[in-house]
Amino acid sequence: MVELLAPLGEPGVRVTKTQVAYRRRVSFAWTWLPGTWLRNVDGIVVLSVALPYHDPSSRWKEVVHPTPRRWMHHLEVRGTGELDDEVRAWLAAAWDAAI
Repeated sequence: MVELLAPLGEPGVRVTKTQVAYRRRVSFAWTWLPGTWLRNVDGIVVLSVALPYHDPSSRWKEVVHPTPRRWMHHLEVRGTGELDDEVRAWLAAAWDAAI
């Protein structure tokens, strides 16, 4: 994940028992393992990205709107090959919004 974010700058990283948060002034992306709480999800990492808009991509597992200025987008990742230019663009937009 840090490699994906390196071209943007150096994010703050906060590691907790259940997730890794990436932040600028505020957190903008998180990675976590759903297998900690759910069954039949082995080998999946969820990348959650906070965007200031709703992205309509069908790749998102879930999109929620918890605050007026933030849309949380959840992407299931099964391998590094899924971390493509589209994901990089989402992370860049989240980075830009996290000021």
